[in-house]
Amino acid sequence: MFVGFKREEDETKMRVLTNHKIKILFLRITFCILAAALLSAIVTFWCQEKMNLGLGKAAALLPVGILIVGISVLAICYGYFKEQDKLMEDAVVKIRQFISGDREARIECDEEGELFRLFHEVNSMAAILNAKADNEGKSRKFLQNTISDVSHQLKTPLAALNIYNGILQAEAEAADLETVKEFTDLSEKELDRIETLVQNFLNVAKFDAGTMVLEKRSENILDMMTDVKKQFLFRAGQEGKEIVLSGSEAVSLYCDRSWVTEAVGNIVKNALDHTKAGDCIWVKWSMSVSAFRITIKDNGSGIHPEDLYHIFKRFYRSRYSKDTQGIGLGLPLAKSVVEAHNGTIEVASRLGEGTTFVLNFMITTKL
Repeated sequence: MFVGFKREEDETKMRVLTNHKIKILFLRITFCILAAALLSAIVTFWCQEKMNLGLGKAAALLPVGILIVGISVLAICYGYFKEQDKLMEDAVVKIRQFISGDREARIECDEEGELFRLFHEVNSMAAILNAKADNEGKSRKFLQNTISDVSHQLKTPLAALNIYNGILQAEAEAADLETVKEFTDLSEKELDRIETLVQNFLNVAKFDAGTMVLEKRSENILDMMTDVKKQFLFRAGQEGKEIVLSGSEAVSLYCDRSWVTEAVGNIVKNALDHTKAGDCIWVKWSMSVSAFRITIKDNGSGIHPEDLYHIFKRFYRSRYSKDTQGIGLGLPLAKSVVEAHNGTIEVASRLGEGTTFVLNFMITTKL
C-alpha cells in the first residue's frame, strides 16, 4: 500500500515538471540562488583582499545578498502567478461564453502540464455537451414531425366519421328509427371521447418535445372562465350539476388564453366526472400583490389519499376510481400548461367532501 502511494506521489511530481513554464520557474529560482551565492563569494573575497576587511565584517554583507535573492525570487514568482491568473481568467471567460450560448468557445490548451490537461478535459466536456444537444435537437425534430403526421392522419378519419354519424342521425330521425338513433348517439359520444383523448395526447407530446409556443397577452379572466362554463354547460345541465363562477369582472391575466382555458377546462371536466346530480363546481379567481389565483372546487366524491400524490402522473389510474372514461392525460396536461406559465398547481381533497385545485400564476407582463 505504501509503495503504491509512493509511486503515485513520484508520478505527480513528474507530471508537474512536464509543464514548460514550471520548469522555467524552477530554473530561474535556481539561477538566482546560484548567482547570489557566487556573487556573495566574490564580494566577500574582494572585501577581504582589496578593502582589508576581516572575515566577520565581510560576512556582514551576506544579509544584503540574501535580501537580493529573496526579492528576485518574489519577483519571479509574482510574474509566474500573474501569468497563471491570466490563464485562469481567460478560461473563465471562455466557459461563460459557452454557457451563454457560444457553442464554439474553447480554452486554449496547446501546452503540457496539469492545468492545460484540465483545460483539455473541459473542452472535451463542451464537445460532448454539444453532441448531446445536437442529438436532442434531432430527436425533438423527429418527434415534432411525428406529431404533425399523427395529427394529420387522425383528424381526417375522425372528421369523416363525425360527418357520417351526423348523416345517420338525420336519416334515423326522418325514418323514426329509435334503435339506430340510440346507437348513433352513443357512437357520437365515443367519437368525441376519441377526439378529446387524441388531442390531449398530442398536446402533451408537444410540451415534451418543446415545440409548443405560448402566445401570451393580457386576457380578461371572466371571459376565459365564461368560455369554460359554456363548454360544459350542456353536460352539466343533463347531469343535474351546476358550475358557478365567482371573481372580479375587471381582472386580467397575462397568459396564452387557449392553453389556460384548456387547463381549467380539464380540471372542470375532472370535477364533472367525480360529482353526482345536485353537486356543484365553483370556479373562483382572485389577485394578490404578487400572484393571481384560480380555484376550482367541487363537493363530489373526493380523491383517495393514496392517489393524491399521483394524480398528475400520465396514464395514472386509481384502483379506487369509478371513472372508466379517462386515461389520465387531462390533469398532467393542465400541470404542464400552468408550469409553462411559470405557475404552480396544488390540490387538496377529502373523501366524500370534494376536491380543490388551486392554480397560482405570478403577476408579470414579461413572462
